[in-house]
Amino acid sequence: PVPRPKPELFASGPLQVWTWDISYLRSSVRGEFFYLYMVVDIFSRRIVGWDVFKEESSALAATLIERASLAAGSPKGLKLHSDNGGPMKGCTMLAMLQSLGMSASFSRPRVSDDNPYSEALFRTVKYSAMFPDKPFETIETARSWVAGFVEWYNTKHKHSAIRFVTPDQRHFGHEAELLVKRAALYELARRRNPNRWSCQSRNWSPAPAVRLGPVRTRVPTKEVVIH
Repeated sequence: PVPRPKPELFASGPLQVWTWDISYLRSSVRGEFFYLYMVVDIFSRRIVGWDVFKEESSALAATLIERASLAAGSPKGLKLHSDNGGPMKGCTMLAMLQSLGMSASFSRPRVSDDNPYSEALFRTVKYSAMFPDKPFETIETARSWVAGFVEWYNTKHKHSAIRFVTPDQRHFGHEAELLVKRAALYELARRRNPNRWSCQSRNWSPAPAVRLGPVRTRVPTKEVVIH
């Protein structure tokens, strides 16, 4: 076996690192599924591309990534991270990334937590209060529901990992002004009634840069000398 290092990606702003994956959506036909493709910017947590198809395909994935890239203004040097599935590593997909000026990054084989941002997004999708209890009757109904979810998630969902601003606010650079106003409001509330505050208010500075697969520094251990 060839050792594969843990992926190390860093994003200090939007349009630097995207991750994507595919998840199942139940259909009304027993044993058949629709496939939800989603692309997320790890810095802003914004869903930058999505679609629902009837199959997993490298060609369909390549079309989705091309569409997302064009919608984002065709950024160059962007890194796209995914797991090791067939649609992710297919020739059509890799050729499309090369033509778009993107570079591919992949999870380690048989490692389930190397793509945490996409996994967390799918968990939010399926544990959302608005997720339907019954399977989707048609692919059109599935697409319609996902479109509504994406609109809510990008524009209304206050994301806890980015100081409770929406992905759109962080992606388009509106978070700083918003967080300054929020910090001032909290400080005013603390001064008006200091007895209700055991410490300073919440940290409302913008969330820091994002790293996928952080490097953990090893704490040196003391050398034991045996006499």
